[in-house]
Amino acid sequence: MTVGPDFKEPARYRPDLVIGRDELFTAAQDQLARGGSVLLHGPAGIGKSTVLRALAADYGEAARTVLRCSATESESHLPFLALADLFGLVLDEISDKLPAAQRTALESALTGRGESTLQRDGLALRLAVLSALRALAAEGPVLLVADDLQWLDSASAELLGFAARRLGDTPVQLLCAVRTEDQEYDRHLRASPPDTLAVRLNPLSRAQVSALLDHRGYTDLPRSTVREIHRTSGGNPLFALELGRALGESPTPPRPGEPLPVPTSLRALVLSRLDMLSDEARRTLLVASAGARPTLALLHASGRENAEAETAQAAALGLLATESEGPAVRFAHPLISAALYAEAPAQERRAAHAALSTAASDPIERARNLALATTGTDPEVAARLAEAAALARDRGAPSVAASLGLLAARHTPPDGAPGPDEHRLRAAEDAITAGEVDLGRDIAREVLTRATVPADRIRAWEVVIEAAGQALGDVDAVFPQALADAGDDPRLLALVHYHLAWRKLIVEGDFSEARQEAAHAAELAARGDDRRTELMALSFQSSTETLMGHPNAPATIKRALKEPQDPYVACHHNGVGAARFRWLMMSDQLPEARSTITTLLREVRRRGMVESEVHFQRFLAETELRSGHCGRALDLARESLRLARDSGIGLGASAMLTSLAEASGGDVDRALALAREAAERAEEDGDQMYLSRALAALGHARFVAGDAAGAVASLRRVRELETGLRITDPARGRWHGDLAEALVRVGEPGEAQDVIDVAREHALRLGRESVLAVLDRAEALVRAALGDHEAALSRLTSVQDRLAKLGYGLEEARAAFALARLRTERPGPTSYDEAARLFRRCRAMPWLRQVDAAIAAGAPETITLPQQTAPPSDALEGLASMERQVAALVMEGATNREIAARLFISVKTVEATLTRVYRKLGIRSRVDIVRLAAGRHAK
Repeated sequence: MTVGPDFKEPARYRPDLVIGRDELFTAAQDQLARGGSVLLHGPAGIGKSTVLRALAADYGEAARTVLRCSATESESHLPFLALADLFGLVLDEISDKLPAAQRTALESALTGRGESTLQRDGLALRLAVLSALRALAAEGPVLLVADDLQWLDSASAELLGFAARRLGDTPVQLLCAVRTEDQEYDRHLRASPPDTLAVRLNPLSRAQVSALLDHRGYTDLPRSTVREIHRTSGGNPLFALELGRALGESPTPPRPGEPLPVPTSLRALVLSRLDMLSDEARRTLLVASAGARPTLALLHASGRENAEAETAQAAALGLLATESEGPAVRFAHPLISAALYAEAPAQERRAAHAALSTAASDPIERARNLALATTGTDPEVAARLAEAAALARDRGAPSVAASLGLLAARHTPPDGAPGPDEHRLRAAEDAITAGEVDLGRDIAREVLTRATVPADRIRAWEVVIEAAGQALGDVDAVFPQALADAGDDPRLLALVHYHLAWRKLIVEGDFSEARQEAAHAAELAARGDDRRTELMALSFQSSTETLMGHPNAPATIKRALKEPQDPYVACHHNGVGAARFRWLMMSDQLPEARSTITTLLREVRRRGMVESEVHFQRFLAETELRSGHCGRALDLARESLRLARDSGIGLGASAMLTSLAEASGGDVDRALALAREAAERAEEDGDQMYLSRALAALGHARFVAGDAAGAVASLRRVRELETGLRITDPARGRWHGDLAEALVRVGEPGEAQDVIDVAREHALRLGRESVLAVLDRAEALVRAALGDHEAALSRLTSVQDRLAKLGYGLEEARAAFALARLRTERPGPTSYDEAARLFRRCRAMPWLRQVDAAIAAGAPETITLPQQTAPPSDALEGLASMERQVAALVMEGATNREIAARLFISVKTVEATLTRVYRKLGIRSRVDIVRLAAGRHAK
């Protein structure tokens, strides 16, 4: 039974829409499944009610009775109101089960008749609430859902606290939310059952705020604006949505240096406290809000003589942080600073900036404040801003440089030299470097509306193309216009043909044509004495030749490495350093590859080159993965993906690599999801090059999951794509061994041998030793499938040794595992020791679980038959990751204790997880899970 009528939650509260709360949501679900209670707490607007309702909707079905109340501040003075909300509709059901005195006291409190009070009927009321909950629980589990506990009337709070502390083993659970600041939830926790889990909701990350805004329809906001929303909101979902709404309703977006429009709904949260400040204290806080890093010394230098007393007054009102963290003056929440600044008249803002333009010690800050204090054009101000932008660029802060460049353009007279558009173009290029592609593209498009100089137009077209990322098909119309603007100037033509080379590769998937375009671009750049473009074109040409297995690749790399070099190209993700890294990786020189990419990553971070950082972080993860350092690779890959999601750059590539890392050292279900995401993104972008990589990752994840047929389907498509792309180097994707082994498992050893033979021919030609070793491992399994076990065992022993010498730790462990599985004698507990040791050294958890499963099976694998070590994905559709893992182990026959040991969780957690699995699958027991699996296999 559910109480009351409005409990059915709308779709927006479904658990899959609780953005950025996955881990805490799962923890709360597990706590409820174990029979415990949950107390959600955090500041106003942080999303407590959303999570509360999602949990109630998800878990409420398991309870027979759901009691619900939601208090408000305006009603908190009314005694017993929350009690009436909770028990009003069930009073008839339980009243005859209560002793007469308790029934009378409770009815009086709920109906308002008889003027019941805690003073007069205290004991009877307390016992009545406890008895009522026990009576309801006697018929089935009870869930009590209470939102905004801080507004609960004191009488109801006292009665519920009394009962909660005495429920014991009675199946009554509390799911509550309370508004708190910092960790001030102890009082509410003391009034909860002893087993209550306190869950604090923390601010959302920038990527989570972006996802939230997208979900609510604010999809056209530039990433720079989203970044500012995140900063101003402090990661608070309510504040972020209100700021997004205000921007959506604003006819013009704020210009650089201008504050976000703070809606009245948010200003009201802080303006009442601001009104309590003296006028002088308010002016002091305005100066602090206008400064980038305000300190007491800066406020004094800006003419605020009584800064100490005035900031102390603000701190007492909760406007400034009170903890001592050095000399900084810090607002208690960024929204306070934004609201204060937005509320101030324009004249007062300019006065604050004017004071800071002379008081600030940093030249960048002085220039920025000078610009914001000045109206109209001013060549001297523009020059100061241009100098500050150059300084910010040198400091590795291209985002700041872009903002300063736009301010410089605003203050440059139309006939200035350099002109306004020169500043805008430089700002657009800085924005691209900083990963703010939306801002860079918008600036470039604006310049193109009026620019007539060919060089300016080509620079603008370059920004537009760069902003498209992998989706070059979206800007197809740009290339004819850019070629027309370039005319017969070899420098300008070189730039256009360099980007045409990328289009040939990504959109058309033609490596040969892409290589020729890159070579032509390098020739044009050399003729036009443009060394930077020449080096970029040579780097692209060498990378393409490397992936093709072209014999000229080493010579082209040497040309790209010749002096003079360009520092920008040397560390660019498409530059010569990256090309050399790819060559080292494909040539099995892992230590040198790691050293190279580590140096490059350090340099691009120093320069603030966000796109290059995303790619180099991924490259470093790939290096660690090849070396068998799966835990380290997983950490790096996840960080690369986080950065990619945050910046909107390289998402498909990062998802692809993270899928490989998850399949090797993390969660196989997550690996499958990421590989599908990468493939879908590549297909949406029309990116032929990364589509094959994403499908290879999907095939690998399916193989690790035990879905050999699915792996074959994915990897056959990879083979078709790469044949069409004329990619012949098997070290590019390293999928051939997985395909061959999967083919053996599905009973196709002949096709497996064909895959091995073709790949081996190219690997021998190119000297790819690690690829040859992996192919030999796959061929050993082919031979075993054909009955030649002795030859298979001999070859696997050799392969393991070769891979160990090359430094491919995970591949070495896989060879040891294959060797153990092919022993002709019945394996005992120790026959898998070597494989387990090597997988453990690699932190390859999915593979370790396969070893455990093989040991538990207690018999050698019959590899001539298709085998599936994990349940089909459709049998477990809709289950969470932990639920799928537990269900899979149940299907293998593992006991709850064995499952707990393998997954490093408690037996109670296993039991609670199984309870959720039964509910979601509509079954009753472990036997039903096994039957479900058997039914799926029979199809």
